[in-house]
Amino acid sequence: MDDTLEELFAVIEDRKETLPEGSYTASLFTHEKGENAVLEKLGEETTELVLAAKDDDREEIAFEAADIVYHLLVLLSMKGMSLEDLEAELEARR
Repeated sequence: MDDTLEELFAVIEDRKETLPEGSYTASLFTHEKGENAVLEKLGEETTELVLAAKDDDREEIAFEAADIVYHLLVLLSMKGMSLEDLEAELEARR
């Protein structure tokens, strides 16, 4: 899993730098969508995760959790943070 998150974060960072046309991730780093879109998606996906958990729908829980993780990583990148920042905080809480 660590490799998957690292690879995903690397792709997000690349999209932020190169802004390839037609990339949803790149669009989040432009005025086209921007930070508000990421924050809205985090809220929306969190609500959907809660509803999936309420319904005990494991497939939907995994799907919505993945959406949350993706948008969280985009937000971290937007704020100039890294996976190491997140890991350090998690380790400090352990």
